[in-house]
Amino acid sequence: MAGFADGEGSFNVSLRQRPDHTMLWQVILTFNVSQKETYILSQFKRALGCGRLQVRKDGVAYFTVSNPIAIDEKVVPFFTQFGFWSQKKRKAFAIFKKIAKLVMEKKHLTKDGLLEITQLREELNKGKGRTRKYNLHDVEESLKGNPQRLHARPRKFREEHF
Repeated sequence: MAGFADGEGSFNVSLRQRPDHTMLWQVILTFNVSQKETYILSQFKRALGCGRLQVRKDGVAYFTVSNPIAIDEKVVPFFTQFGFWSQKKRKAFAIFKKIAKLVMEKKHLTKDGLLEITQLREELNKGKGRTRKYNLHDVEESLKGNPQRLHARPRKFREEHF
């Protein structure tokens, strides 16, 4: 399975703007494998004990894990144990693993942590000709100011305090 994921799998970190989140951003970790053969993908689900199988309209099936706890407890340990042959996938996994650790430590809920994750993300799957909807500059711009108490309720003052 590790060899199959070496060729057909990918590790991704997405960012979504979320005004209801403390840092205004949601970090989404995803491991996926795509293939026309669903049996192989079902073996990923069985072996890892997590994730979901889906089939696109064009007939390509894919196995996806996006639950951060499942990634931390199942996906990262599996690929840490079995590894990859290709240098490119080893590098992508090492970066993904660092980001997953930061998310599990809740560093994505701090300005410095979110910036670190975003900087690491810039190196993930680099050179594939992809464009990202949001990049480091977008995150830096949104974090100007102090979002610390962004969603706290305003205090109600009683008149006797004045």
